[in-house]
Amino acid sequence: MKPDHDELTRRLIEFRDERDWRQFHSLKNLVMSAAMESAEIMELTQWKDDEAVERAAQGDTQFRAALAEECADVFLYLLLICERADIDLTEAAVSKLELNARKYPVEKAKGNAKKYTEL
Repeated sequence: MKPDHDELTRRLIEFRDERDWRQFHSLKNLVMSAAMESAEIMELTQWKDDEAVERAAQGDTQFRAALAEECADVFLYLLLICERADIDLTEAAVSKLELNARKYPVEKAKGNAKKYTEL
């Protein structure tokens, strides 16, 4: 059975605390780290066109492994940020989906990439 966010966060905090790393995990540092890890995802696709990235994501095991690792890094930093700031990530995501549904109603947003302010 896969761990839920709470269990994964508990395991992550245990990992961090065993190494005495909380001292380095200010909210600012965690946010910066999440951004840097996100940039590493972008680096995987730099200089490739859309089709090449899609092909790699479907069939290149080395690319897929690197992409999964970088996505996991971002996710783990998000869990640490949310733990530090006392944010329920699942609740925040549900709220954001509901907000986006209001900002981007299907009848206005379907099939176009305009920002909600332009719909």
